[in-house]
Amino acid sequence: MSAGPMNAAAGFPAPSRVRLHGLLGAALAANLSGRLSHFIVDGGSPAIALFGAAHKCHNHEGDWYGEHAGKWLYAAARAASRSGDAGFAGQVRGVADFLVAQQEDSGYLGTYAPERRFTIPQPPAARSWDGAPAKRTWDIWTHSYLILGMLEAWRWLGEERYLTCARRIGDLCLQALTTGGIDVTTLGNHFGMSATILLDPAAELYLATGDERYLALARRVLAQANARAELNLLPQALAGTDAAEIATGKAYQLCWNMVGVAKLYRATGEPELLEAVRKVWTSIRTYHLSLGGGPWGGVAHRSREVFNHRGAFSPYGYIETCSTFSWIQLNRELLAITGDAQYAEEIERAAYNDLLGAQAPNGEDWCYYIYPNGKRVYTTYWRCCKSSGAMALEELPGAAWSVRGADEIALNLYSPGEATLELPAAGPVVLRQETAYPFQGAVRIVLGLTAPAQFTLALRMPSWAAEAQATVNGERIGGATAGDWLRIRRSWQDGDVVTLELPMLPTLHRQVSQNTQESLAPDGSPVAQQVMRYDYAAITRGPLVYATGLIDGFKTEETLRLPANPAAVLELLPAPEGCDGPAIRLNLGYRAPLTFLPYFEAGGRRDGTWRLTWMQLAPPEQGA
Repeated sequence: MSAGPMNAAAGFPAPSRVRLHGLLGAALAANLSGRLSHFIVDGGSPAIALFGAAHKCHNHEGDWYGEHAGKWLYAAARAASRSGDAGFAGQVRGVADFLVAQQEDSGYLGTYAPERRFTIPQPPAARSWDGAPAKRTWDIWTHSYLILGMLEAWRWLGEERYLTCARRIGDLCLQALTTGGIDVTTLGNHFGMSATILLDPAAELYLATGDERYLALARRVLAQANARAELNLLPQALAGTDAAEIATGKAYQLCWNMVGVAKLYRATGEPELLEAVRKVWTSIRTYHLSLGGGPWGGVAHRSREVFNHRGAFSPYGYIETCSTFSWIQLNRELLAITGDAQYAEEIERAAYNDLLGAQAPNGEDWCYYIYPNGKRVYTTYWRCCKSSGAMALEELPGAAWSVRGADEIALNLYSPGEATLELPAAGPVVLRQETAYPFQGAVRIVLGLTAPAQFTLALRMPSWAAEAQATVNGERIGGATAGDWLRIRRSWQDGDVVTLELPMLPTLHRQVSQNTQESLAPDGSPVAQQVMRYDYAAITRGPLVYATGLIDGFKTEETLRLPANPAAVLELLPAPEGCDGPAIRLNLGYRAPLTFLPYFEAGGRRDGTWRLTWMQLAPPEQGA
């Protein structure tokens, strides 16, 4: 038994090869029976009827509603594959076929009147804070999602006409941005960032087909983005730049743009592309995530959906579900490229907290925004986040495991379930996870093989699991390092059992909301005076963030006095009746105890209920 280097270039399994149970499995089942089964049923569904001639020939409104078609196709095709539900697969085919029938000879498949389409030059952009076009348009955005949706329908339903549809859209986009004389940055708001997301489907088309035209399209989009000072994504332009300073700092669009840059790196291997993605990822990870792993912003800004300035903090920040989705996709791409454990951990953190924290148990309702401290509000029919949340969930089965090279299997996400993976060095390998994760840290992995085979099993060690332990068939395995991979190389037998013990201790986190005023001393030297400061604390356990409901049944805030050893007042309790996760009770002595539950279910998973993650701390005694 030995350890070796982690291979790069992960291959994620097809959705049908992975089954997730437990908390994620319930969310996926609800996604299929709720949102995906009912929001779009056939060509008469409102989100699909938009593409019919009766609507699009007269649509001058500039709305984004057409995005739902491609988003639904993307998620529904994956759900049909993983579930094996033939009836639902037929429903997906029916909708895809309706859309194919609406595609015009030019390749156009959208919801806009001819004079408002992305192929027609529009009036110069008006002066606005986000660089929006004079006439708002989401036409290129809608087509980008249609390409991705049709490609997923082609992959998992096996119908060539869906690939043809996607290619024809790509061809139209290439013509518009070259001989058509269109600059893609003029087609979307946020200084064009809502249109340069075309980079992702263009690169995906190239990766799917090998057709150089789509590689040329991706390069064209990136070149036009880099030619705009506000949107330059070259690594030298990003040096020292915070994510909040790129275009408007719009979290959803920026993450999606970087997904496209990462895919272009996969297509070309050009190192400066990966360097750019890593710079933006590092900025977001360091300064712009909530404790629950979702991109955070919107406080004291003119938009709820943009990153705040680096270092800003508020427990009332906005986490848009669309941003959580694109952040998960960005980490998926970096995990595939690099194999670094940190990207898998970010997917898991966001999934178990801010993603599930936005979903209703019925699988139909979603929050547009969630807040560390705030009210759960399920959003309305047309809102983008209901489709983005559904897409994000369908990313998780494929990201749970990966195959690297000929002889390595990596376990990326912990969840009860099973996977059947094809390993060139070993043939089919069945892996079954038996665990109560994320509520408990004991994980049992049982391997099934048709014949003995030598390969590496790489197990992700969470960064919070400093004292993790592992065994193979009862024999202790050393080398587990928090935040890295435990790589076990051996000749595996059918029925081998790997166990993990991941300690899950309640942990207190601190954060500061502060403001300083800069001035000069009489001698001319700079002076920074702190004019406002509030200290906060929050609780996590393992991968889960914890929150409580309204304090004493009615208060939205509470100031706490913590002892010198806060861990001494944190008590782990069994899950209350009707709840999934164990509770943590905060016993302060001077007041009634406060009970915290995992964030996704704190306060009750009902519309209008409150969750409070960050508790304000009492200031130090005067003169202390």
